[in-house]
Amino acid sequence: MHKATISQLKNNLSAYLKRVRSGESILVCDRDEPIARLDRVTGAQSLDARINRLARQGLLRPARRPLSLETLRGPAPKPGRSVVEALIEERLSNAAAREGFRIVRD
Repeated sequence: MHKATISQLKNNLSAYLKRVRSGESILVCDRDEPIARLDRVTGAQSLDARINRLARQGLLRPARRPLSLETLRGPAPKPGRSVVEALIEERLSNAAAREGFRIVRD
């Protein structure tokens, strides 16, 4: 991997892009601190490849089961409540449903 400062990259951009096209990676540094990496784009990634890459980076967690459309069509949270309150209510109702109960709120 080749290192380049911002000023070197700016002054010789065409040459560095030619190196990247040939498959070389360029590490861009600002005062000896790496701030970016230039790599060749190898074509559009498939959706599965992007999902796998994001999961490896810890930015995405794949679903454990499919999400039903009924869940999305359910009632929206009541206005004025916090997201945390809505989440707690949803979790309580799901737990109660697993036990065969139904929670009724006023």
